[in-house]
Amino acid sequence: MTLDPEDSKIITLARAARARNGSAEGAAVRDETGRTYSATDVALTSLTLSAVQVAVAVAVSSGARSLEAVALVTAGEPSAADEAVAAELGVKGLLVADPDGTPRAAGGGR
Repeated sequence: MTLDPEDSKIITLARAARARNGSAEGAAVRDETGRTYSATDVALTSLTLSAVQVAVAVAVSSGARSLEAVALVTAGEPSAADEAVAAELGVKGLLVADPDGTPRAAGGGR
């Protein structure tokens, strides 16, 4: 599967965040201006968020109004909540990749 270079970039950012924190998931998003944000999942006793939820929250709290793409790097599958938060900000489908960066599904563009 051949990806757009900008989509490859956010997969790389998501992989790096995941590896840096030793997390189960890494995610990265690209907003309407081309800015990127990456994050990992949060698993605290009092707070549990997926990597996609954290990356979207960082983007929105930084002023993003919509997203062009969302990438998730995980051995698992994206949740319905991940799909929903991406869709709310204009993304039709998540870019999902295995931990080694191999894309499994595409469709993260608007």
